[in-house]
Amino acid sequence: MQDNKVGQQKSYKQFGHFRFIVFVFLFSMLLNASSFSEFKSVQMEKFHEYKDNNDKLFNNYLQSKWEEYEAKKPTPLYTLIKPSEIIPAKKKESKKLGPKVNIDIQGKEKTPLSINIIKNIIKDIHFDFFGTQLSLDTPFGLKKAKFYPQNQKGISIFFNLLVRLEYKKFISDIKNITQDLALNDWGKYLLIKKISENIFESRNDSRLLSWFIFNKLGYSLRVGLANKQVIVMYNSEKVIYDTPSYRINNKKFYVLSNYAKGRIGRLYTYEHDYPKSNKSLDLSLGTLPKLGQDLKMKHLVFKLDSIKYTIAYRYNQNIINFMATYPQADYETYFNGAMDTQSYNDIANGLRKYINNKTSSEAINFVLHFVQLAFKYEVDRKQFGREKVMFAQETLYYENSDCEDRAILFAYLVKKLFKIGIVGVKYKDHMATALSIPMKGDSVRANSRKYIIADPTYINSIVGQSMKKYKSKKPEGFVYLKKEKG
Repeated sequence: MQDNKVGQQKSYKQFGHFRFIVFVFLFSMLLNASSFSEFKSVQMEKFHEYKDNNDKLFNNYLQSKWEEYEAKKPTPLYTLIKPSEIIPAKKKESKKLGPKVNIDIQGKEKTPLSINIIKNIIKDIHFDFFGTQLSLDTPFGLKKAKFYPQNQKGISIFFNLLVRLEYKKFISDIKNITQDLALNDWGKYLLIKKISENIFESRNDSRLLSWFIFNKLGYSLRVGLANKQVIVMYNSEKVIYDTPSYRINNKKFYVLSNYAKGRIGRLYTYEHDYPKSNKSLDLSLGTLPKLGQDLKMKHLVFKLDSIKYTIAYRYNQNIINFMATYPQADYETYFNGAMDTQSYNDIANGLRKYINNKTSSEAINFVLHFVQLAFKYEVDRKQFGREKVMFAQETLYYENSDCEDRAILFAYLVKKLFKIGIVGVKYKDHMATALSIPMKGDSVRANSRKYIIADPTYINSIVGQSMKKYKSKKPEGFVYLKKEKG
């Protein structure tokens, strides 16, 4: 009996020792995990399946053999260098033609309140987006993602970690912000870039997160590798000038991060889109984003026939800053771009004081002279160090502008004020406009219609008067504007 008791006691000691070892093992694991939830997720990870079958299919693309692609040479805006100086026209008196003008400015809008999406709850990241304060929660475990090793396998590992997270609310929150701010695709690009850079300090990691988000939002894009660096490429059906691009699976993809920075060279990437993600990036800006207000005032002064005119207008600096980030989109994007309602109303009110009760020809010529004289001529490369086409809003803001900027502003004002047809007239080294009006003068034919030249760069010229250099030249092409509603 005694021996039995001793044996039982020894057995209890061994069992207690075993329990102690198990306890120490579990406790050490808990110490290594930042929380019980993380500990649980670590334990469950090997049993975790893909939430979306598309992720499993896409991961096969990422692990398959990548192909080598050579960058395409960026397309230039002009085939010839624009003139650095424009010789003014000899003043010519215009005939008084057409019915009298009566401009009425309707639909005045109150200054919108600044948008603030920060809630009264603690969020993971906070940042400023063009004057709008934003706040966002991130999926648990996201910040642990890392591009390692720095090769194709590292991208696959990064992707596999992200798809195992609870990312759906994160993507949904981003969608909600883009809707609240009325962001176009370029606005989404900037927002997602900002979010990714707030989460990751590493440029490669932040680019991979942007790529992941855009895939989940349904866009066609690629991630590739060049010299162990992550390169993200976005599909666009329209040309993005001065930007490296690659043709993959018969689609063109642009490296937006390298706009105006030159070529990248060869890179390696996969061929297929993420399943059902085939939207192209659309840079059109038919409506402006709803950004916080940083309201400022500017006075545009010009002298015509010895009379000094001043037109004051208000603008939102945050909109100007947003537009300044734009890559070089196609001309249709700029000619059809929106202007802040407040800015337009101020400009239109300033102009109508001088053009109401004038004949149509007098009124149009006054607006033409306003665009010719209120700004100094200077080519983009001298002002910005690169080619930069401006939206009409930007031309009003900057002191200097060149031919296409003035053409865009003039076209916007004519379309809104007079509701007449107008086209951009593109030459190899110049841009003018032409109007669909019953007047005599220099003209061009576009879509089998006759348009009368009006050149906002040719100082002192009137409608129907073209620069001598372009009188006999056939335009390279035309830029068509969407019809004014109403």
